[in-house]
Amino acid sequence: MKKIQMVDLQSQYQKIKEDVDTAILNVLGSAAFINGPEVKQFETELQDYLDVKHVIPCANGTDALQIALMSLGLEPGDEVITADFTFAATVEVVDLLKLTSVLVDVDYTTFTIDIEKLKAAITPKTRAIIPVHLFGQCANMDEVMAVAKEYNLFVIEDTAQAIGADYKGKKAGTIGHIGCTSFFPSKNLGCYGDGGAIFTNDDELAHKLRGIVNHGMYKRYYHDEVGVNSRLDSVQAAVLRKKLPLLDSYNEARNKAAAYYSEAFKDIEELLTPEVNENSTHVFHQYTLRVTNGKRNELQAFLTEKEIPAMIYYPVPLRKQKAYNNGHYNDADFPNTNKLVEEVISLPMHTELDEEQLMFITSAVKEFFGK
Repeated sequence: MKKIQMVDLQSQYQKIKEDVDTAILNVLGSAAFINGPEVKQFETELQDYLDVKHVIPCANGTDALQIALMSLGLEPGDEVITADFTFAATVEVVDLLKLTSVLVDVDYTTFTIDIEKLKAAITPKTRAIIPVHLFGQCANMDEVMAVAKEYNLFVIEDTAQAIGADYKGKKAGTIGHIGCTSFFPSKNLGCYGDGGAIFTNDDELAHKLRGIVNHGMYKRYYHDEVGVNSRLDSVQAAVLRKKLPLLDSYNEARNKAAAYYSEAFKDIEELLTPEVNENSTHVFHQYTLRVTNGKRNELQAFLTEKEIPAMIYYPVPLRKQKAYNNGHYNDADFPNTNKLVEEVISLPMHTELDEEQLMFITSAVKEFFGK
């Protein structure tokens, strides 16, 4: 059995090596490294895949979030509500722009933003919501959009972990005013470096976003917006063009592995397997269990001894991070996040998991629980 990895990018690459190598060499031969034809073609192809009017490629997923916020005309002190249980990129861009991040609890079973806590957090200063489609499935976008409409708020979907997921027939990232994603190598659609993209169906927002990513220019040396330098380079676009047609099959492979895990663990009372929102498909960027008997860390150590990687996303909620702890949060308002940071553990999840590996992993977990 080959070594088990949390993400096996080498094996995935070997299957598409010839196509990817040729695409990269073609870019090198053309020397069109920035805003070359590969970028434009990838943009068009991703628009078609997502069924969205505008895709604006950029340098990474964090930039995508920052640029999205920059396009909305927000003022310092304006409040942006997002989930406490997620990666820091979602909130760091809010603070970088001198906006005020407001963190709320998540749903215990789907790990996505708690709608009632979202409603309770709205103030006259609230201007935007960033629902995070965590671990591979969509937040409750019907409710998010209803709240946004009621209070006249912008919605920026953070779909870095859910590219390709469907919510009632619409692709993740295309439901709110703006969607953002990352093409970090380990993502479901990953390049071989950094990369990201922004999506919108709003023509005016798209125009503004295109200026911001390019130093605020629409015409060279004429700067109409305060912008940034954030571009997807042609080499990464070439890689993504070869992987985009495979995305659905990649997500199907992840679902197959997730189903194997869940079936194996169905009789272990101390384990809660991932639940799928009835309105959303799941693309299993992570397969995340909840260990309810207080032995999560012991399970991780046990698996490590057997050379099975298992990760804890995320051990410290954002409200308790040194950089974002502004002191005004009450722990009692975050019962689900408080449990999740003590319970969650993610098993290896990628497109190349085979049955031998899955059997070894699940047998080890079952052994730990005496099954």
